[in-house]
Amino acid sequence: MLTDAAIILFAIFLYIVCAVLMVMEIFIPSFGLLSLLALGAFLWGAFLFFQIGTTVGWVGLGTAIVVIPTFWIITYKVFPKTSLGRSMVLNNEPRPVGDAIAEKEQLAALVGKSGKTLGPLRPVGVCEIDGLRVACTAEVGFIPKGAEIEVIRVEGNTVTVRTKETTT
Repeated sequence: MLTDAAIILFAIFLYIVCAVLMVMEIFIPSFGLLSLLALGAFLWGAFLFFQIGTTVGWVGLGTAIVVIPTFWIITYKVFPKTSLGRSMVLNNEPRPVGDAIAEKEQLAALVGKSGKTLGPLRPVGVCEIDGLRVACTAEVGFIPKGAEIEVIRVEGNTVTVRTKETTT
């Protein structure tokens, strides 16, 4: 028969298994199966503690209150620093102003300027105007890739363009 110390160690192991399964539930879509297994490990561990005695059972539940959240905290502090964690967690690096969306003043200066479409505008697409890649909206309909365009207005961050009239 197992000694009380072996039962206590196994119950603590079950608490750790519970914590691991709860962390895995976040990354593996198991539709709650891992959560149910974690609950089963927790209940089995608590049952083993109370089998030894009521006082040991309550101390065991206190241990669970410490072990499981501690494991979670360590996991969420250490995991993003691992190679797997770095590949799964998004970088939160600050981007310079104008990196993704030009400032309104910079866009307003484009009114009346010419450029060309880098892809089709159906009615939204990307144009190159004065060396800047800008998301543009066609005034009417479809503008094919490579067409010469001119900026007719800027409202907020929306740059509206039309096909440039060519005189031949």
